[in-house]
Amino acid sequence: MTNLFPSLRTVAANIIAIYRRELQSYFVSPLAYLVAGIFWLLAGFFFVAILLGPEGLIQQAAVNEQQAQQLGIPMPPVDVAYRFLQLYLGVLSSLALFILPILSMGLYAEERKRRTLELLATSPITNWAVAVGKLLAVVTFFATLILPLMVYQAIALSASNPPTSPAIMLSGHLGLLLLAAAVLSLGMFISSLTESTILAAIFTFALVLFLWVIDLIAKSVGGWLGDALAQLSLLKHYNNFVQGIIDSGSLLVFASFIFLGIFLTAQSIDTLRFQRS
Repeated sequence: MTNLFPSLRTVAANIIAIYRRELQSYFVSPLAYLVAGIFWLLAGFFFVAILLGPEGLIQQAAVNEQQAQQLGIPMPPVDVAYRFLQLYLGVLSSLALFILPILSMGLYAEERKRRTLELLATSPITNWAVAVGKLLAVVTFFATLILPLMVYQAIALSASNPPTSPAIMLSGHLGLLLLAAAVLSLGMFISSLTESTILAAIFTFALVLFLWVIDLIAKSVGGWLGDALAQLSLLKHYNNFVQGIIDSGSLLVFASFIFLGIFLTAQSIDTLRFQRS
């Protein structure tokens, strides 16, 4: 036990060192700023279109109310706030499907290209510490992309009548972060296999797209195999969070994908360490 705590402190210090280095690299990278700008531009466009556009939710609610008054028929009110969160979080997850492979593609591929991966593989820092530090950094950067959008949503929802519980918004964004962490973890593993950032992005996108639509495949398969495949669907578990449902099964699935990506990445770098020894 006396040697355990110093070892844990060393591992934690290594993770923090890798985390700081990687996070700083994102905030000085032109590509990262380009990705952030495009993401915010598209997210802002859909924010306005869904809520305030000619076919937006506020306009639809006004038209329904006007028709109800003209016909003299009581119509159920439209829960604009809840409907907006459902649609907007769905849009954000679709945008994330495209930008997350770009964020993860250089986590290890750039290290391979610059021949610095060999230094990491043969350094005293454990492969697990490097992988965890890199993953935490890229998830933190993605979180900085989401925070301004949460502010806009909170302002819009504060004017809703009846008021909407902020728990639904927080649950949906928690699901978005867990979804991002799972995708980035898998993308980190793919990045560790190649020197080409383009290939890393393409293969990560293909894998995520497969996990995105596997629920449709599961429905066509049916039976126990279909039920098992459905549990791998990222979209299915993300939708649980969007609906305000935080269940242990969805948490376990996201945690499993995150752990799997870190484990496979550590094994990939360990193979390189063995080759260099």
